[in-house]
Amino acid sequence: MQRGAPGRGEEPERRPVADPPSLPVFVFPPALDFYADEQSSHKQVLTLYNPFPRVLRYKVLSTAPLRYTVVDAEGLVKPNSCIDIVTRHRDIRARLYGTTDRFRVEVWEEGGARGVIGRKDITAALHAARPQARAAPDAAQWRPPSHLFSMRQGSPRPLSPGLFSLYVLVGLTALLVLLLPLHGDPRSLLHDHLHVSVVQKLVAAYVLGLLTMVFLQA
Repeated sequence: MQRGAPGRGEEPERRPVADPPSLPVFVFPPALDFYADEQSSHKQVLTLYNPFPRVLRYKVLSTAPLRYTVVDAEGLVKPNSCIDIVTRHRDIRARLYGTTDRFRVEVWEEGGARGVIGRKDITAALHAARPQARAAPDAAQWRPPSHLFSMRQGSPRPLSPGLFSLYVLVGLTALLVLLLPLHGDPRSLLHDHLHVSVVQKLVAAYVLGLLTMVFLQA
């Protein structure tokens, strides 16, 4: 039986409206650039960080799924942890130079009743060649270590033992920061001086992402 139009004094039936995604998603870097003339740039790493006290499930979508391979496109991120998602561009053709695609990272609470509670878009662009860097007017300006230049030019060289030890130490420090509790966490048994902020955890996750790229391309 069909329902008639609501009479006077009667409110029309209301459909529930889904809540828009409200959880911030922390993914680094915010954009991916692939260069046709650099084989090493055809593989990029996205670092997804979960600073929240609950397990999050994620999924990576793409506007051009046939052009990319995404390792571990779905999975879980533990609380106060980060994971690296490797992406590879597999369609390096001249007609696609200048094309910009988009990845979307969606997250939702593991075991939660709600659906997607956060999402973030990352652009992915294919370029014919990396732009030539202009000479810095200030000779005292900081320059990246020489081995990073060799990596970008497609001929990485092994890290020296001293530099490797330094990177390992920095990586362990960043990992320790990620494992420490957040300020105001009532469940923590550690002293307040050992609590860290969300910003400090984000910086540590970003550093771990950079070190991962160094070790992957070394």
